[in-house]
Amino acid sequence: MLAVRLDPELEARLTAVAKRMGRSKSHLAREALIERIEELEDLALLEEALRNPEPGENITLDQLKRELGLDG
Repeated sequence: MLAVRLDPELEARLTAVAKRMGRSKSHLAREALIERIEELEDLALLEEALRNPEPGENITLDQLKRELGLDG
């Protein structure tokens, strides 16, 4: 279980959208967290890959263009 304190403006916005959508604030907060955590996980994987590239998995831009059929 997690308790989160929201500033009054954010809570009012959450309440308003929950009413408009016929959903609970908890449901919308959970959905927003799921979406954001997925984005952060993707970002973390990308940053890790950029810091520690796999040997042999890098190709040049020209090679990529050829593979995609964009070489002219």
